[in-house]
Amino acid sequence: MYREQRSPRKYEEHAYVLDFNPHGKSMTVRGRDGIIVVAIGEERLTILEILGVPNSTFEIGEKVYIGKEGRTKVLSVLGKLEYGKIPSSAQTETPTVVEKIVTDNESRFVDYLNNAQPLTPRIHALELIPGIGKTYMKIMLEERDKKKFESYDDLQERVGFKDPIKHISERIMGEITGESRMNLFVKR
Repeated sequence: MYREQRSPRKYEEHAYVLDFNPHGKSMTVRGRDGIIVVAIGEERLTILEILGVPNSTFEIGEKVYIGKEGRTKVLSVLGKLEYGKIPSSAQTETPTVVEKIVTDNESRFVDYLNNAQPLTPRIHALELIPGIGKTYMKIMLEERDKKKFESYDDLQERVGFKDPIKHISERIMGEITGESRMNLFVKR
């Protein structure tokens, strides 16, 4: 018996709080109100609107569990939000929280740098990260061919590329705000 295999939908497990309103109204679900949290998903880096459990408290930058089973502070994920529509307080916090995600998920981003490929014959994915031009890209490709990068420090020491966290975060911010035409990290 043949059954079509559909890939399971990817859901975020964790999100980082950008802003919350203990007496808010949902922007995505009409008539929903309560503790409205604006957060950014850890994996897909999309901005989400979340309904908090009554009487729970949230901190800016806090990592909260939003997976399917066993949520403690989150009633539901209400939907995705566009960066331009989130409160300015959340916009102000976004770069700091993105940097926290890039720091907390070092192996994932170093992995990306180790495996990034050309996007077109003329443009390599690495070049789309601020601070990596043709020169750094060339050195990075040569170095990773000898041995994959193990950490941000390893990358900095072998390539001389300073502050990769800042540059990767900058790229992600461009994708979140919609300034970047092509996304490397943020899933639509």
